[in-house]
Amino acid sequence: MRKIAITGNLAAGKSTVGRILQEYGAYIVDADEIVHSLLSPTTATGEKVIELLGSEIVVGNQIDRKKISEIVFSDFKKLKSLENILHPAVKQEIDRRFNHVKNNPSYKIFVAEVPLLYEAGMEKDFDLVIAVIADKEIARKRFDDRFEERHARQHLPARKAAQADFVITNNGDLNMLRSSIDAIIDRLI
Repeated sequence: MRKIAITGNLAAGKSTVGRILQEYGAYIVDADEIVHSLLSPTTATGEKVIELLGSEIVVGNQIDRKKISEIVFSDFKKLKSLENILHPAVKQEIDRRFNHVKNNPSYKIFVAEVPLLYEAGMEKDFDLVIAVIADKEIARKRFDDRFEERHARQHLPARKAAQADFVITNNGDLNMLRSSIDAIIDRLI
């Protein structure tokens, strides 16, 4: 079973590409969902994050991701320290899930949506990389008011595209996106 990563710029349509690939028989993993599950005061990762950023990030027995963002986006050293905690934990969970399904004939490919794939140095853990990119103005319209802040910490879309095995440009509608995937699906599977 091929292990494929989807990456790309913010609000480019990575999750939509994942959902379409799921229709083709892909097992889908989302790094953001993994981070969400790891960020609990009861996990080892959550405990490390609390130790790094302070107990004020815990609100009502949960780690408040908005408080984390407020702290790390104004302190580059803390952001890097946070990433040094989260990226290895995410990689470990992706590997665990891959090993769990790699021999399951119900799935044709394993696909992990990893927005910060290159930033985390995880690209070498995958057989193929798909970069989903969109023009910045189109992506901004798809996102919320924190677009610039989040966009600034990611590699430029052109840089991700240059490193990827496949590039899907998602500036159109859902039918155009499906056509782009149809054009490469046989090479993915």
